[in-house]
Amino acid sequence: MATLSDVAAEAGVSPTAVSRYLNNRIELPQATRDRIDAAIAKLDYRPNLLARRLSTGKAEAISLVTPDIANPFFAELAAAVERQAHERGYAVYISSTQGHADNEIDAIRRMADSHVDGLILTTNRVDDGTRAALLADRGNVVLLDEDIPGVSVPRIFVENEAGSYAATRHLIDMGHADIALIGGPPRLMSVTERLAGFSRAMEEAGLPIRPGWVLLGDYTREHGAAATSILLDSPSRPTAILACSDYIALGVGQAVRRQGLSIPEDLSLVGFDDMAFAELVHPALTTIRQPVGEMGRLAVTYLLALLEGQTPAPPPETRLPVELIARQSVAPPRHKAIS
Repeated sequence: MATLSDVAAEAGVSPTAVSRYLNNRIELPQATRDRIDAAIAKLDYRPNLLARRLSTGKAEAISLVTPDIANPFFAELAAAVERQAHERGYAVYISSTQGHADNEIDAIRRMADSHVDGLILTTNRVDDGTRAALLADRGNVVLLDEDIPGVSVPRIFVENEAGSYAATRHLIDMGHADIALIGGPPRLMSVTERLAGFSRAMEEAGLPIRPGWVLLGDYTREHGAAATSILLDSPSRPTAILACSDYIALGVGQAVRRQGLSIPEDLSLVGFDDMAFAELVHPALTTIRQPVGEMGRLAVTYLLALLEGQTPAPPPETRLPVELIARQSVAPPRHKAIS
């Protein structure tokens, strides 16, 4: 295998110059950089990563903690994080907590003992103070998608309230007055904000939210199906449902089909995420598009800015816009709420 000295000899520079160039610790003339790059390519030189990490004090790796890598939303988010990290020369270690708080806490604790430089954390559980305490003094963490109150680190969220407001207004504009909402865990930031947007749109239109027509639980298909069954089996049922995630919307569709009903003829449906499957299901799902790629890109950018001490520092909170994507799962109601 070629050594650093071999590269230096081929490029006509000192080994120190090559080492500092590879570690981004020296500015060299373009012609010199070109000679070093050509020598690296010719000799197929591969740096000794362990030696470089010891010399720089950096692992050149970050950790991504995510609730469920099998969930298409978190899978797409992880892919975006990996793309940006690899472009910046960092490896990504992914920990999937399966939505369990204990697993998430263990993953945060392991970060202190593992060879990573920083952490991007996505959660889907309300904190009882444990995670805030673990992260309180860390300057190498970025929160993504959901908040942990009391932690002073950069946060990247979307405009949850504006998204659910737009979704609800779309249903109202299509003639619906009897609208239910199925959401994730109570007190979780995204759930609270999406419920607020739904409530604001209904109030502005002078429409009541019927008792029992807001069902909170988990961002899962199972919750979507179970909640929809409750709504469809009740004495009255809505003509439209706002599902606060596309995964919940999948469960809504399952429950509707089991009842021998169809979307949108018997029930209109709007999701939230715009996952890849949203336009592939039948009918194609009207949903709120989250900029998942930009979320992942910004998370890595902010984390590396923290690690490298860049100024100005990343903003305390960043909100990214969302967009209503109208497809075929919404139609004017054929009747008012069935009683």
